Amino acid sequence: MNIQHYMENIGIAARDASRLMASADTKTKNLALKHIAHAILREQATLLAANQKDLDAARISGLDEALLDRLTLTEKAVHTMAEGLHQIANLADPIGEMNHFKYRPSGIQVGQMRVPLGVIGIIYEARPNVTVDAAGLCIKSGNAAILRGGSEAIHCNQALAKLVHEGLLAANLPTAAVQVVETTDRAAVGELITMKKYVDVIVPRGGKGLIERISDEARIPVIKHLDGNCHVYIDDDADFDKALRILENSKTQRLGTCNTAESMLIARGVAPTMLPKLAAMLISHGIEIRGCPETMTLVPEAKHASYEDYYTEYLAAIISCKVVDGLEEAIAHINHHSSQHTESIVTENYTKARQFLREVDSSSVMVNASTRFADGFEYGLGAEIGISTDKLHARGPVGLEGLTSLKYVVLGDGHVRT
Repeated sequence: MNIQHYMENIGIAARDASRLMASADTKTKNLALKHIAHAILREQATLLAANQKDLDAARISGLDEALLDRLTLTEKAVHTMAEGLHQIANLADPIGEMNHFKYRPSGIQVGQMRVPLGVIGIIYEARPNVTVDAAGLCIKSGNAAILRGGSEAIHCNQALAKLVHEGLLAANLPTAAVQVVETTDRAAVGELITMKKYVDVIVPRGGKGLIERISDEARIPVIKHLDGNCHVYIDDDADFDKALRILENSKTQRLGTCNTAESMLIARGVAPTMLPKLAAMLISHGIEIRGCPETMTLVPEAKHASYEDYYTEYLAAIISCKVVDGLEEAIAHINHHSSQHTESIVTENYTKARQFLREVDSSSVMVNASTRFADGFEYGLGAEIGISTDKLHARGPVGLEGLTSLKYVVLGDGHVRT
């Protein structure tokens, strides 16, 4: 296969499809989404069988546990994919929305209209659900998508692509609106991220190595986050039962996700009473604690935390821990060490909660809630195309509005400039 020629043909088809998608009405786009959701549920057995092929091959190749977890498709996950599509269909269509109109002294009205980005290239590892989430969001937001999943999920991704095309055809939309790259050749990624003529934005989802490569080599704007070093800070005014539940869920529900807590901070005033009990809970889940000297004094099982530990996204049964003076030191530590993904404070003090929300510089900041909620589905976006820790264009879970742009609209009645 000539990869350059193959990818250029995909790009040409995507650009043509994007123009048709931009003019598609809401009813038509929703019809496609509902057809895809129905097909996914109908073909559940086929999807699970394809996923099992991928899992068998991944285990033989020695894929690590975190990626195996992301690769695994369950009956619940299949139903969640379908539910996500229905939720996207039920969301308001942002395309064509006009607002902020103001009369200018000249008599014209100036406002803005929300429009699709165009063609979105999505490069991801392991997770087959990304194929459906990305397709659904791009369809509803009037974009075309080029999806390049990892080789480890090739069977499941191709099975899902057929169902997406079935839904597009049922709604009389172009199948080229969602194309799954069929080759596992890594050269396809190199072509995709440099096709400025056909692709408007790149969204990488995967490990830090993949995202760093895309960020360094892309000649197209990238929406990205490198890693998820998420923090839970337990304040002097924290309710212990809430702290226990939030920390347990944030760290132990799933180890291999970007919104899993990797760092715990606790105020010195409550550390002697709370930290040993919190640590016992973590240890009961098999979590290794790496902490500061005070942590090691209060938790004999804790190991010494290196300087690098406080920057690390483990994606494993490890958490870093530090005892801090209070809110000010916690905020300073988070802003210095975090990856600007998700941070949570546990406190009953309203004033401290507001300060934490205002001063912590991350894409999601929470009060008395698990970091695991940092997710497009949980935020009511229907699904997410990724998480952005950038500050331009989109930040946090990227849903429909994150896949759109704005253009200025001017209304006149024969007005001319003098």
